Amino acid sequence: MTGIKTTGEKKLMFFSGRAHPELAEEVAHQLGVGVVPTKAFDFANGEIYVRYQESARGADCFVIQSHTAPINQWIMEQLIMIDALKRASARSITVIVPFYGYARQDKKHRGREPISARLIADMMKTAGADRLLTVDLHTDQIQGFFDGPVDHLFALPLLADYVGRKVDRSKLTVVSPDAGRVRVADRWCDRLGAPLAIVHKRRDKDVANQVTVHEVVGEVEGRVCVLVDDMIDTGGTICAAADALFAHGAEDVIVTATHGVLSGPAADRLKNSKVSEFVLTNTLPTPGELAVDKITVLSIAPTIANAVREVFEDGSVTSLFDEQ
Repeated sequence: MTGIKTTGEKKLMFFSGRAHPELAEEVAHQLGVGVVPTKAFDFANGEIYVRYQESARGADCFVIQSHTAPINQWIMEQLIMIDALKRASARSITVIVPFYGYARQDKKHRGREPISARLIADMMKTAGADRLLTVDLHTDQIQGFFDGPVDHLFALPLLADYVGRKVDRSKLTVVSPDAGRVRVADRWCDRLGAPLAIVHKRRDKDVANQVTVHEVVGEVEGRVCVLVDDMIDTGGTICAAADALFAHGAEDVIVTATHGVLSGPAADRLKNSKVSEFVLTNTLPTPGELAVDKITVLSIAPTIANAVREVFEDGSVTSLFDEQ
């Protein structure tokens, strides 16, 4: 005999950074495993230290970290966690990023700009990641930035089914807040059997987070409009779009978004908006000051856990979304 045979079974290990431990615990519970104990802290100068308190040798490792504020710290921590697993002889490393940082910087709009979304993917690969698992990327082509398998999960079934149970579908209109989200809104229309409308907007290219809404394309008068977007950051875009819908006679507006970034003036804008409900998922932690009645947070943990199980068992992640 020229080799040694082993009969060992595959082993799944689940790791979490410090950015959003509540989501990590939910996913681990859905999987029926515990989060691997990890020692992580910041040195006085801001450097991050990570050490796992269990052996990861030969294990299929899944590392979850959502890129919330302070975003650069948590990205760096995840890179360090990946590197630690590589040096601990992990069999495979799957990076779970419920919210992918820098996703809006996915192309050059003007000269001398970076493509930061590509840089994040390159750093993950260099650190030692074999696979990327993420939820509702800002644009689908970001999948091509990572040199390896990418499992792109969708919150659409979770969000759309919630809205469909609450609203009379005969009065429902799905609204895209800009031209870039039309394809996603169209999938909502297919799932809910509702017509489509579009809010045309124009940004000031020299001023961040400034949006001017111009017109609404589609029939919204007397309708319950559901605005669908991938994220709410400062709330300027979505609140301006909602105001445009009300100005065109909408009976009610519900806003849905996968990622509640909720930066800066978002809290005041959402509270003061005429929108009846904002429906988000927990890919990012929701600030405590936004715990008001009009904000509903749905858990994405079962979706992530099902995808992790399919990856570990060499199944099909695509099958989870075939009905779309």
